[in-house]
Amino acid sequence: MVRCAAVFKTDGEYNSVISHIFGFEPQAFITKWASRSIILLLILASCAWLDRIKDRWYVFDPAQLNELARAAIAAASSPSDTTGMIQHIVANLTATYPATRVAINTDAGEWVFNNAGGAMGALYIIHASVTEYLFIFGTPLGTEGHTGVLPADDYFNILVGEQWAFAPGQLEMERYTPGMVHYLPRGTAKQYKMHEGCFALEYARGWIPLMVPFGSADTFSSTLDLFTFYKTAKVTLREMSRNLLVGKI
Repeated sequence: MVRCAAVFKTDGEYNSVISHIFGFEPQAFITKWASRSIILLLILASCAWLDRIKDRWYVFDPAQLNELARAAIAAASSPSDTTGMIQHIVANLTATYPATRVAINTDAGEWVFNNAGGAMGALYIIHASVTEYLFIFGTPLGTEGHTGVLPADDYFNILVGEQWAFAPGQLEMERYTPGMVHYLPRGTAKQYKMHEGCFALEYARGWIPLMVPFGSADTFSSTLDLFTFYKTAKVTLREMSRNLLVGKI
């Protein structure tokens, strides 16, 4: 039996052999991945810090929005006067929040379809910024689907109709009627149904751009309604830009 031993007199010889065998130099490999790891840790630390302070950029208050929804219902000419309720809400918001602080979309005719989580309806975007999203969502036909696991807290203020919901383990449904708010904490999910027809003032607070994958998944995997996707993206980006211009993140 012949035994062979390799003796490396210098690190350079060792690196040369390793480079020849594996196709990379150990020192360069370690340096590269150490740098990448440091950058990744810095990014994660920055994200964690931003997540802790994001509430300083919130303008809207969930309790006040629910009071506004109730006031809109009370001021409507009938329980099904959705148009009157929306007008009341938008008028109140524009009177309460100056344009120098937050941008409000007052074009109540700017509706777009929305398909997400298997449910379908239409929405009118009242406000969109990096950390907050306020819109009217609903359908007169009824719909059902998955809420999605959202990176934001969601407050669904019922204006017209009813919403039913349930989570795994519940044997009875949750029932939300006009004036009630369905609160869905960040990172949780439910099945929901807007029975027969329902419209609501929906408010989300958190990292709104991270909601895009859920909001657009049905478009690319099912409906292929790219024109609606374009219109939704156009309005959302426009409103986010308007808010950034007045310092609203």
